[in-house]
Amino acid sequence: MAQFYAAGLDDNARKNSIALLNARLTDSIDLTLAVKQAHWTIKGPSFIGLHELLDQVAGRMLERTDTIAERSIILGGQTPGTSQAVAEKSELEAYPQDISDQKDHVEALTKRFVAFGAKLRESIDAAGEAGDEDTADLFTEISRGIDKDAWFIGAHYDSANAKG
Repeated sequence: MAQFYAAGLDDNARKNSIALLNARLTDSIDLTLAVKQAHWTIKGPSFIGLHELLDQVAGRMLERTDTIAERSIILGGQTPGTSQAVAEKSELEAYPQDISDQKDHVEALTKRFVAFGAKLRESIDAAGEAGDEDTADLFTEISRGIDKDAWFIGAHYDSANAKG
């Protein structure tokens, strides 16, 4: 049996949280790679501002991803962090590889950030219902940052603002 470092959780809550964390981990890695894809290929009149913003967002995504993975390990889980696992398990829509226009990137990223935020909110509820308030709190903290980055990116074009 894997070692875990969080006292006060029953086995069911722990296993439930590991599953939730690992699902959001693959989504988080996928979204980070989408941000970097846009960062590398974006073109348009606001290039430098968006290029720099996306680099900052990618840095924040890496921190969030690390937090999710560490919580899974703390609970005794194994992390699906390889590119193969992410390609197989991410619940986010695949990022288009054939776009370069900044408006298209802003719309594609905003849509994925909003979708990831929705998945996080589902995970908040599920972790809380299973009895793991710490994992629910972790998802809450990350969701606030995701919503803020969705706003930072989406505010570049009114039409990019997703409804959700």
